[in-house]
Amino acid sequence: MKINLKVWRQKNNNTPGKLVEYQLDNISPDMSFLEMFDVLNGELTKKGEEIVAFDHDCREGICGSCSMYINGRAHGPQTGATTCQLHMRSFNDGDTIVVEPWRARAFPVIKDLVVDRSAFDRVIQAGGYVSVNTGSARDANEILIPRTVADEAMDAAACIGCGACVAACKNASAMLFVSAKVSQLAILPQGKAESQQRAERMVAQMDAEGFGACSFTGACSVECPKSISLDHIARMNREYLGAKLTSDNVQG
Repeated sequence: MKINLKVWRQKNNNTPGKLVEYQLDNISPDMSFLEMFDVLNGELTKKGEEIVAFDHDCREGICGSCSMYINGRAHGPQTGATTCQLHMRSFNDGDTIVVEPWRARAFPVIKDLVVDRSAFDRVIQAGGYVSVNTGSARDANEILIPRTVADEAMDAAACIGCGACVAACKNASAMLFVSAKVSQLAILPQGKAESQQRAERMVAQMDAEGFGACSFTGACSVECPKSISLDHIARMNREYLGAKLTSDNVQG
């Protein structure tokens, strides 16, 4: 395959960036999208040019670091997959592919296609944990949890924090990510004791990081590589409202 690439190049967050065109020949349809970038960087190295910086780690759709905006879609044209799971057979010979970093104020560009997603880490640090004493592992095994509840918690926990939900949202909202992290704990008995306070703290940190408001268009769930449900946003809103009402009653 012959591929025409338009890749966003930006030295750092303080300098302007631009799309730079590259042409690649003899690209195998069986290559992953990241392997295609490895080929590009190999050619740039031979020419003595600076390679394209992009994030990756496991390359198995687990870590969520391979964040790229490909032809206007987070992680590219394949639904329910990360960039590293995308293969070149999803494109046609001679196609032009435009690759950009996530676009969000809360995700500043570090270099080229790499963005700083530490805002997600700070949201988790604000409340994405259980701090009450829930006993040992043996105690947890003795708590009976319905299969439907366990499955729902696992579905929420499938979120890999890649940021595709933010990139897909016209408001750059992080509601799907935050709600998944709230739900995976709030659904289970061990997390219920702090569920309302957790939602209040994590939403406050989300707002402080500069993420936009949710307008419930659903683009986040569509582009999420793990297909996280919008139901979790509704649950988080319920927990948050309960926390605010309780707080107002106490103050009153």
